[in-house]
Amino acid sequence: MLSDQIKQALTVLKDGGVILYPTDTVWGLGCDATNEQAVEKINAIKGRSSDKSFIILLDTEAKLQSYVTEIPDVAYDLIEYAESPLTIIFSGAKNLAKNVINSDGSVGVRVVKHDFCEQLVQRFRKPITSTSANLSGQPTPASFDQISDEIKDAVDYIVDWEQDLNTEKKPSTIMKLAASGQFSFIRR
Repeated sequence: MLSDQIKQALTVLKDGGVILYPTDTVWGLGCDATNEQAVEKINAIKGRSSDKSFIILLDTEAKLQSYVTEIPDVAYDLIEYAESPLTIIFSGAKNLAKNVINSDGSVGVRVVKHDFCEQLVQRFRKPITSTSANLSGQPTPASFDQISDEIKDAVDYIVDWEQDLNTEKKPSTIMKLAASGQFSFIRR
C-alpha cells in the first residue's frame, strides 16, 4: 500500500537515511535536504563531488518562501502551468543544508505533481533532495530495472512503488530564474 511505503520512507528520512524512490521524473536518491550528513551519504553513494548542488522537492509552491529569498511573481505561474516536470533554479537559498546549495547561493526547486512524492514531502514537512539514481558519470536510469545493484545495495530503503512501470521517464526541464523574472533554460 502507498501509505505503508510512505511511513517506511518517513522513518528512514527522519533518521538521516537515504531512500531510493520514484518521482515525477526518473527514480531518485533522496534524503532530508536540511541534514548535511544525509546529503553527504548521497554524495558517497553516487561517488560524486560534494561541490555539486542538489534539486529539492516541495509539495506546494506555498513553501517556496521558506527556502528561497528571491521569488519573482512569474515563478508561481510557471509552476502552475508547466505541462511537464519543471525545476526552477532560484537565487538566495535558505534554511537548507549548506551542501545542498550551489556555490553561488542558488538552489533548484521542483514542486512535484506525483502522488507518492507529494504525500511524502507533505508528511515529512521538509524538502527532500532529488538526484538521479546513478553513479556519477554514468547514464541516468530511465526505469527502476536500469538502476545498478551498487546503488540499490547502498541505500537505506528502496520504495516498493512503481518499480514495475515500464514507461521510461526523463529528467525535468531546468530553468534558471533571476529575481528580475529573466530566465534561461539549463536543460530542456
